[in-house]
Formats: sequence, C-alpha cells, structure tokens
Amino acid sequence: MKSILLMVMALMLLTGCASAPPENQDDICAVFDEKTSWYKKARRSSRRWGIPIPVMMSFIYQESSFRAKARPPRKKILWVIPGRRPASAYGYAQATNETWSAYKKSTGQWGADRNDFGDAIDFIGWYNDQTHRKNKVAKTDGRNLYLAYHEGQGGFANKSYRNKQWLIGVAKKVSDRADTYRTQLNGCEKGLRRGWFGRLFF
Repeated sequence: MKSILLMVMALMLLTGCASAPPENQDDICAVFDEKTSWYKKARRSSRRWGIPIPVMMSFIYQESSFRAKARPPRKKILWVIPGRRPASAYGYAQATNETWSAYKKSTGQWGADRNDFGDAIDFIGWYNDQTHRKNKVAKTDGRNLYLAYHEGQGGFANKSYRNKQWLIGVAKKVSDRADTYRTQLNGCEKGLRRGWFGRLFF
C-alpha cells in the first residue's frame, strides 16, 4: 500500500513538472530544450498549416505565458468578491469554447484538449491559416494575424481594432517577439531536429 502511494505521489509530481511553464520564456531555444517534446509538435503544426513556429510560439507567450490551464481573471464584484470570468477562454492558446468546437469540427480532432500543448499549437496554426484564407493576411505577418486572432476574422475585416491602441501595441509586441524567436531558432533549429539524443552525442 505504501509503495503504491509513493508511486502515485511521484506520478503527480512528474505531471506537475511536465505542465509547468518553461523557466526562460524569452529564449525559444531554451523553451524547446526544457520542453523536449514541444519542438516536434510545433514543427508538425507549422508543416500542416504553413505558419512559422516563431509566430505560433509568440502567440502562446502572449496568450498564456505557456501555462496549460490559463484562464482570464475573474471580474470583481464591489472590487473584492470574485465574479464570473469575462470569457470561456482556456489553455495555452486561450481558445474559447465556441472557437475550439469549430476547430475540432473542421479538423476532426475530436479528442483535442486546450491544455495539451500539441493540440493548442495546432489550433493556432489552424486559426491563422483560416485568417490567411479569409482575410488575405500573410502567414508571416504576426501583427495582423494576432489582431485577427483577438478580434475574430469578421472583426478584423471591419477594422474593429482601429480605436484600440492598447491592442495595436500588443500586436506589435507579438510581432517583435516572433522576430526575436525567429533569430534565436535560426541558431538552434539544426540541433533541435536531431532531437535530445542526437544533441547528446554530436
């Protein structure tokens, strides 16, 4: 009985470590070194949808800071009492219930979970591919892709972001981070493609 309990505790500890956000989020190479399965999943999504890995990773940084179970903060009632959350956004990509359902229906990924990194980054690739098709935004244009991600493709078409200077500023930060991630990834991607085992011996 004692040994079973210890095994359960060890499994819980490993699960917690696996879902914890990476320590150095400013360096995409460090992120992929720490989360050894993430590069392969990001690359798979990039190949499937044509969205660069740095753009998708910059989205996740902005949306959740790589936290698997992130949610929007609750509104305060009388400045103290926690109220309802402003949206159903959840997980790495902060996808809402409605949009996540649309993703699963469109891709057939019925078992996808918003707190699974592979599913979340595939969702971001899918959504940005939809923006490219519907709004003619280049797949490398992190700024406008993010504006459409935040406002919805219909809102972006109607330029609903025009009077939201704070959002335009955030979109620029997303684009700038994607540029930084791209430069960093150019320096380490060859090693990442070999995998951790290959990097250990070569």
